[in-house]
Amino acid sequence: MAAPDELFCWEGDWGLPSVSTDSLVVLAYAQFAGAPLKLRKISNPWRSPSGSLPALRTNQKETLSRPSEIIIHLRKQKYNADYDLSAKEGADSLAFISLMEEKLVPALIYTFWIEPKNYVDVTRRWYAEHMPFPLNFFLPGRMQRQQLEKLRLLRGDESLEAGEELEKELYRDAAECMNLLSQRLGSHKFFFGDSPSSLDAYVFGHLAPVLKSKLPNGKLQQHLKSLDNLSNFCTNILLLYFPRDGRGEATDPTDPTDPTRRKQFLSALVALGAMLSYALLSGMVSIQHVQREALEEPPDMQPIGSHDHEEEGDD
Repeated sequence: MAAPDELFCWEGDWGLPSVSTDSLVVLAYAQFAGAPLKLRKISNPWRSPSGSLPALRTNQKETLSRPSEIIIHLRKQKYNADYDLSAKEGADSLAFISLMEEKLVPALIYTFWIEPKNYVDVTRRWYAEHMPFPLNFFLPGRMQRQQLEKLRLLRGDESLEAGEELEKELYRDAAECMNLLSQRLGSHKFFFGDSPSSLDAYVFGHLAPVLKSKLPNGKLQQHLKSLDNLSNFCTNILLLYFPRDGRGEATDPTDPTDPTRRKQFLSALVALGAMLSYALLSGMVSIQHVQREALEEPPDMQPIGSHDHEEEGDD
């Protein structure tokens, strides 16, 4: 029996199986289609076979990175969530996915990667706390620049910069897109009948992070929450297909008992030790030896008691 394909994706938080839109799209489609993937949730994209996330390594050692490419591959392996769609439903699905790419994706990039308070307090903080040292010092900033370039490409403006007018325009387009999706969904459980399709995976992957993250600037989130059927759609998919993640809540980044905070503290200690060792070996810092006599206490002085300290390790 052939080994299963391996899916590398960003790890989860906020009650989601992954914090990444692209990773969520692929995870949802694989669940809907019943694809038996070997899942590897990581926080270091350099451990991925493509150097980015998500990435699918097939049992033929081929690597695919774009969600559309991964979904096409799974369909070729007979894992097709769109098998029962009619020709018209298939065309409608492609039309709505294109609409999201044009109207919704730019607003999502702006919300998580460009809007200053959201980026600093949520996006950059999450990636910096979950990535290993030293990637957490420079990779979030590089990812932000890549997202800005993607936004400029989608908008067709190489000089595009953040601002109030741009924000209003992007959020207006995104609200229009969400309204159309809400109208198409109506009172149904999924967009086409009783079974989820690729459109359901794309909608869930794009809207679930907006719904579940705790954003300081939550204008887009507020509009999504006003559309009850879309909010319930995301919640139902979490409960049906990701029950372990769907019960979770967003972690508090200030909680000192959070294992992520402990891991970050230990990483800082290791980094400090490495830098001190380097300084000693390179001669930047030297330890002077003094005569023992100079260290002896005067007879009328008593030594100060000392206490041993133990470092707290991982439980």
